[in-house]
Amino acid sequence: MDFSEKYITPQEWEQIDEDSRRAIADAVRRDRIAAGDIPEKVVTVGHPFYERVVKRALDLLIGGVAFLIALPVNLIIGVVTFFDVGSPIFFSQTRIGRNGKPFKLTKFRNMTNETNEQGVLLSPDERVTKWGRFVRRTSLDELLNLWSVIKGDMSILGPRPLVEKYYHRFSAYHQQRHLVRPGLECPFHDRSLASQGWKGRFDNDVWYVENISFMTDIRMAFLLVKKVFSKSEREESASGKTGEFIGYCDDGRIMNEFMIPRKYLSVVNSAHTDETAAAQPADT
Repeated sequence: MDFSEKYITPQEWEQIDEDSRRAIADAVRRDRIAAGDIPEKVVTVGHPFYERVVKRALDLLIGGVAFLIALPVNLIIGVVTFFDVGSPIFFSQTRIGRNGKPFKLTKFRNMTNETNEQGVLLSPDERVTKWGRFVRRTSLDELLNLWSVIKGDMSILGPRPLVEKYYHRFSAYHQQRHLVRPGLECPFHDRSLASQGWKGRFDNDVWYVENISFMTDIRMAFLLVKKVFSKSEREESASGKTGEFIGYCDDGRIMNEFMIPRKYLSVVNSAHTDETAAAQPADT
């Protein structure tokens, strides 16, 4: 069977507005619930006292010192960003925090706001600038996030905070990644997970929650340093090839925008029909 006969094509996806994309994700979630969640393991935070008290103290100490050291670098990044993408140089986005509590994450802009003919933003890969690719590849875009660490919204190590619209798309198992503060980075404890897209990333996050401890963080810190000096790992992280997290397939695989069955186009068509009907004048 041809791909376009079974799945929504990338070209079609680009033409779908954000509200319709959310409607598709909601429909995928409803179908997944109707099919019945695959039995999943319930985990608990490995060392709660370490996570709440010791880790927080280390974040304040290390994060505070690092923030002061990074100030001149952030100033340079801000100036270059102004000449690269113009004003404003910052953008704020709501992310999912500990226990699902939302918080504002502020970063330097590294993408333009270019849209297609339907007014939908182009993919991140199409909008990111050369300078943006550089700061992503070198993780310089993470330096400003040290302020979120100091405030207590984030930790230095932990599951990366994702955009708010993803929160209700997680399975019960992967929701448990939110039991701890999100972090600047959560290196893969098993490199084989890196090739599994969203699933590998979420499985790694839940593993971290279950195994969090001082020794785990020491190990993760070494893996993070290794990643910083590994060109292949940096490029892999910056590529963004996981796509958008839509939800789950019936067999438990994670669905991105390249795996959406064509039947969900009916959600888009239905929404457009409702909009057209609402725009029609009432009979008198």
